[in-house]
Amino acid sequence: MTGDGAGGRVLVIEHEPAVAELERRYLVREGFEVEVETDPARAASTAALTRPDVVVLDLSTAALPAELYHRVAEAARPAPVIAVIGPLDQVTTPGLGDHQVTRPFGPRLLVGAVAEALRRSAPPETPGVLRAGPLTLDPRGRAVTVGDRAVALTVTEFDLLEFLMDNPGRVFTREQLLDAAWGPGAGAGNRTVDVHIAQLRAKLGEESPIRTVRGVGYVLDA
Repeated sequence: MTGDGAGGRVLVIEHEPAVAELERRYLVREGFEVEVETDPARAASTAALTRPDVVVLDLSTAALPAELYHRVAEAARPAPVIAVIGPLDQVTTPGLGDHQVTRPFGPRLLVGAVAEALRRSAPPETPGVLRAGPLTLDPRGRAVTVGDRAVALTVTEFDLLEFLMDNPGRVFTREQLLDAAWGPGAGAGNRTVDVHIAQLRAKLGEESPIRTVRGVGYVLDA
């Protein structure tokens, strides 16, 4: 009972097989890989075994919903758990986490809740390494190399090069580059951009991909 896994692995814990199958079909249609567990007594052990990216946990008929929720949440950690609750559970049963869906609900609402839980639990994105021919820039390590040669840049030179490499093929005016590398209202003049570009080209050497667009500004050729 799996899809192509494009959206991540979802464990659906639902005591009604027909409801579980409906949820599975909609989630698979959206590219999720889905496992189904219809026995609440096996919910925690199944969560520990399958290691899902997100859990949809039906608590609407559980005798001790908070206890079941915490057992499953601990077993599935760090995956978020979406608590499927009855109309009164939110008021009478605190501690059911940040992700909740109240029965009855439409399948599309559930799909949206799964996508939102995954989005909110995802680690922050880290900038990827940028490349232009033999030139490589690592934003996280703030390192620049041309082939096997390390290139030492000032903070401003690095920021200017990163901006150009992050927008290859796009021509920027000197004013736009001033705002990007120095910040709006920094007070530096257009001549400052020309000086830093010249310094960058000298440090990068013959492999420099920065090109002057006469009468406009500069562009980095990918």
